[in-house]
Formats: sequence, C-alpha cells, structure tokens
Amino acid sequence: MSEAADERSRPAAQRGRQLEVGETDITSSLRTPKERLWRIPEAARASFAPFIERLPALRIGENDLTRIAPGRPMAAGDVIEVRGTVRDCLGRPLRNLLIEMWGANKWGRYTHADDPAREPLDDNFLGFGRTVTDDDGRYFFRTIYPAPYLARPDIDRWRPSHLHFSLVGGSSRLVTQMYFAGDKHLAKDPCFQLLGEAQERHLITVAPSEREGVDTKATFDIVVGGRSPTMFDQS
Repeated sequence: MSEAADERSRPAAQRGRQLEVGETDITSSLRTPKERLWRIPEAARASFAPFIERLPALRIGENDLTRIAPGRPMAAGDVIEVRGTVRDCLGRPLRNLLIEMWGANKWGRYTHADDPAREPLDDNFLGFGRTVTDDDGRYFFRTIYPAPYLARPDIDRWRPSHLHFSLVGGSSRLVTQMYFAGDKHLAKDPCFQLLGEAQERHLITVAPSEREGVDTKATFDIVVGGRSPTMFDQS
C-alpha cells in the first residue's frame, strides 16, 4: 500500500479541518494543503507549543529602527513613531511580551537576501527591531515610514505600506500586520481584503509629531483573543 493510500485509510476521527483557499492570487492555492489536516495526538501536542522561560536581553536602541545602532547615521525617509498596548480580551495588559517589528525602507525594499525588488537598499536601515511590553502592556517603536512595493509585476499587484508585528510570550508566536488608512493599494491587496470585518482594527491614522526629529506618530493597539481580536497570520 502506498504512503498516500495508507494515510487515507486512517480513521476519520483522526482527521482535522479542511483549510479554505483564500480569495487571493495563485500563491494561496499553492500554500494551502488540498487534503484535510491530521490531528496532532493529544500526548504530543505539548511539544508543539514553543515556550520561552526567559526572554532574550535587549540592547539599548533596538526599538529605534531609524539607526542601525545608537550614534550611527540615520536612515533615509520620514520618521514615524508607533506606540500602543497589548491586552487580552478582558482589557488586561499583557506584560513582558517580546514584540518584534519589521518593514520595508522608504523605497519599498526589505533588507533581506530573498527580496527580489530592484529598489535601492539603505546602508543605514536594517528594518528590524525588538522591544518588550511594560507592566501596563505598552510598547514603542520608531522606524521609517515604509513605501508600497510591487509584489507581483506580472499582474501589476502592489502591496500597500505596512509594518509586521510578532508577539512572543509564554506560548505560541503570533504575527500580524499594521496598515495605513488612505493607502490607495488597500482595495486590491489580498492580505488586507482577507481580514474582512477586522480591517478597521488593523488600520492606523498618522498625525504630525511634536517630537524633534520625528515626522509623524500613530497608535496601534493589539488585542489577543476574544470576540474582537487583532487577526494573526495562521500560515
């Protein structure tokens, strides 16, 4: 019996849900399993939940993405400060969470070897930073306002300006994206459209900043769990 036939012969009770293909381009159908998922045995589930007993120590300035390190030259582009809180569904602050944020530079390119974009790199911008929420669940980042970029040249599909957030606490890693209200590319962006009724919870509106050296500011509050949570990437 082939391996595939052997898998299909397993009891139906061991089978999980069938993932739906999102209303997006071909990449969704290529990444989505075509068969029902298999349930992880109860005895093995604990090993699939990453657990961090001690968060890594942070260096000064890791939440300031506008410089590679304190004292180094600033990256090109408009500086934006993003502040917010992380809370559970009951409004309680989630403290001591490791938050990572990353984004493209002012030209819409990531500092990553796999980014196929032809836009310029910025020697003074890595595009990645970290911080830890305080006792009130608050966090703060300073970065460069990210530009939109052409994600699919073959169909002229652009990704709107956005920033990625990763949250790590005592269990699984959660990843989400923050978008900018008024971006003309939002209407045709599959990732944003798949948020459905949760779109508004992922949009921020920028305002002029009173801080010296900062152009704009924004607030992005994150809710974990409940009926109106921030939507996290499940892929």
